[in-house]
Amino acid sequence: MAKPRGFTLIEMMVALAVFSLAALALIRLEGATIRGAATLDTTLLAQTVARNVAIEAMTDAKPPTIGAASGVESNGGRAWSWTRSVQPTGDIRVLRIDVTVRDPAGRQAGRLTVVRDGTRAP
Repeated sequence: MAKPRGFTLIEMMVALAVFSLAALALIRLEGATIRGAATLDTTLLAQTVARNVAIEAMTDAKPPTIGAASGVESNGGRAWSWTRSVQPTGDIRVLRIDVTVRDPAGRQAGRLTVVRDGTRAP
């Protein structure tokens, strides 16, 4: 009697089940990578906006007034809302400037803190 060659139906079903589990894991990994890239893009643009707002406050001839200011800046084809808070530090000659940036959905996407001489222009 000749020995049968090939796989049985059960062996094929087990192989397909293992392959499908591996394929599903790869699809999930791809989705997580895409979400991570989108988050990184949003954070990078928000940090750029925060730096722009902070640099404006740092390079202005007059020190910024103590208190809060807000505005909207367009960057990367999106409108970013920012809030700048200026506070005195323990030294009256130094100002602390906090900039918070929110994405178009209103979520905080970036934050930056800098200090500046509060008595004269840089």
